[in-house]
Amino acid sequence: MNEPTTLHLNDLSGPLRVLRLLAADFGHLPAPELQVSPIDPGKLRLSFHDDLGAFEQWRAALGIPDAAVSYGEQSAGRTRVLKATVDYAGASVALIGFSDIPAAMVAGGAW
Repeated sequence: MNEPTTLHLNDLSGPLRVLRLLAADFGHLPAPELQVSPIDPGKLRLSFHDDLGAFEQWRAALGIPDAAVSYGEQSAGRTRVLKATVDYAGASVALIGFSDIPAAMVAGGAW
């Protein structure tokens, strides 16, 4: 049986460096929820809850084309989910936006 590989903080240096660059270059943009994890050590995740406008500001700032954004729903169609990923300064940056779908649209099928 193989011993699990232990990652060190240095193994997360790519996304942490990108976070530092983003803070310097885009400090005026809305603050996201941040995640850097040893589970996916090359990725910085920026999440936006109930504010797709903030997601859009970051998408535009990072130069992610509209067509590169995927749309999905979760929670039995009650939550919109937008996702986009871009390579930025040596790390993968994932933007994820969550927003409630109004109950009338869920129940009434306004789509």
